[in-house]
Amino acid sequence: MTTPVIPVLREMRWWDIDPVLELEKDLFPEDAWSRGMFWSELAHSRGPGATRRFVVAEEGERIVGYAGLASAGELADVQTIAVARDHWGTGLGATLLTELLRAATAFECAEVMLECRIDNIRAQKLYERFGFEAIGFRRGYYQPGNVDALVMRLTDPSTSVRGTEING
Repeated sequence: MTTPVIPVLREMRWWDIDPVLELEKDLFPEDAWSRGMFWSELAHSRGPGATRRFVVAEEGERIVGYAGLASAGELADVQTIAVARDHWGTGLGATLLTELLRAATAFECAEVMLECRIDNIRAQKLYERFGFEAIGFRRGYYQPGNVDALVMRLTDPSTSVRGTEING
């Protein structure tokens, strides 16, 4: 019996963009981020003035998830969270979200916002478990397809991550 490999989180770097794009295109074929979008976010993720935190979840040599957060003053925004289909239901999404909320706390953000496809019930349930509340909609936010986004907010992210553990 082989021991399962537990994904390890680490900072996303430029050399991760291609494998992340493959996963992005598989999971979000209609509204996948571009290479340039990831480059732009990573450009703001290092150094003393960093305002972004992007991580990947690696299982051996394979990236099985990734997530990113942007901060501006006291407000943070979950930019993206993605988990490979064969890792759905394993808790990896919660691990990635925990890391983003830790980053929001480190950035001294009082609130975290996000948009979630109105038809992505799995993601909504994850966010609700962490204390996010629905506060509105953005009509036709996801293009193409004209799919609405549910806007969710978490106040005081530091209380949402107390006692949680992350591997890596």
